[in-house]
Amino acid sequence: MLNGIDPLLTGELLAALDAMGHGDCVVLADAHFPAARLATRALVYPVVRTPDLLRAVCTVLPLDDPPAVDLMATADGAVLDVQRALAEAAGQSLDAIRFLERFAFYRAAGSAFVIVRTGETRSYGNVLVRKGLVGAVSGPAGSR
Repeated sequence: MLNGIDPLLTGELLAALDAMGHGDCVVLADAHFPAARLATRALVYPVVRTPDLLRAVCTVLPLDDPPAVDLMATADGAVLDVQRALAEAAGQSLDAIRFLERFAFYRAAGSAFVIVRTGETRSYGNVLVRKGLVGAVSGPAGSR
């Protein structure tokens, strides 16, 4: 356990988030998502809900310029409670989020750096997040 790090962020997930470059994506997916088929790197967190994990990830991952967050659009275009919870967890308004049709979301997820399948059982509990730039670093490595 580390000070200041959400306990949902395991070493394996932190290592993946750290290894991501600017513009790389992490997908946090519900339990129904075809992560094993789509992922180059897959992690499984079967007892965690997607919004809870997203909230934790956003404590350490800088978001890219908008749209930094994509959600899977429902067939009828309705916005579900789980999608509202994901927007809130990411600190984004629904207007700042892009909604992708299901198969377009799958294609985008297929190029993600890592896919994390959660235990989320609500349909459409999937989110794709793009990593932004880390703020200025102080100290020897950040000296100019």
